[in-house]
Amino acid sequence: MAEREWPEEGELVVSTVEAVKDFVAFVRLDEYGGRQGLIPISEIAKGWVKYIRDHVREGQKVVCKVLHVDRNRGHIDLSLKDVNEHQRREKIQEWKNEQKAHKWIGFVADESKVPAPAIEEAIRNDYTHLYRAFEDAVVEGEKVFEKLAIPDPARPVFLRIAGENVRKPRVTIAGYLHLTSTKPDGVNVIRRALRSAITKIDNVDIELLYVGAPIYRIKVTAPDYKQAEKAIEKSAMAAIRIMEKTGDSGEFVRKQKAG
Repeated sequence: MAEREWPEEGELVVSTVEAVKDFVAFVRLDEYGGRQGLIPISEIAKGWVKYIRDHVREGQKVVCKVLHVDRNRGHIDLSLKDVNEHQRREKIQEWKNEQKAHKWIGFVADESKVPAPAIEEAIRNDYTHLYRAFEDAVVEGEKVFEKLAIPDPARPVFLRIAGENVRKPRVTIAGYLHLTSTKPDGVNVIRRALRSAITKIDNVDIELLYVGAPIYRIKVTAPDYKQAEKAIEKSAMAAIRIMEKTGDSGEFVRKQKAG
């Protein structure tokens, strides 16, 4: 497994607590070849810390912020208190994903007979994170190799391993349709408009929810935000055109108007 040499100041790092003393905790940086860092008691938690062991223990997996790196002396100063819960969860998930990606590269290497370091090097030429290459392979298929120069014998195996292990990334956005009709058959006009809004788009899911007259919520789920934005605009405009053809009105807004 190729490891980066040193972390950057301000970076979040996954670490394992190795030793806890009265005024400092020593940790191993899991992403940097096991380099050691230290967390002074003043950086353990916000507020006054009486007993450091109330906050960290040997063997615990923690996410720290890098405060200072002295490469000449081999010192890495870290902070635990500067990492909030959201950052901790995201970093841990990112780290877990990278562990999975390393394992999958091993599978690809074993089956294709292409050395794992060659596969990883090809990925790192275009990606900061290995896992993202597998995500793109699931979404883009063979097109991913236009930017990902993995050796040819490994490509079909790479695509298969990605497809078997990675769920297609999806994003969800929403907006609101305001549909108003003054016609005697206005209810039917609105129904036709709503049916038009459920347009068929590959890899996109569109849902409509009645909020309260005259408001309807559109929810779009797609592989990425660009596709989601195009889809929600197409859906809304399809409904609005039906309304306008009958002389009625329709409006699309991203946020619900205050009552």
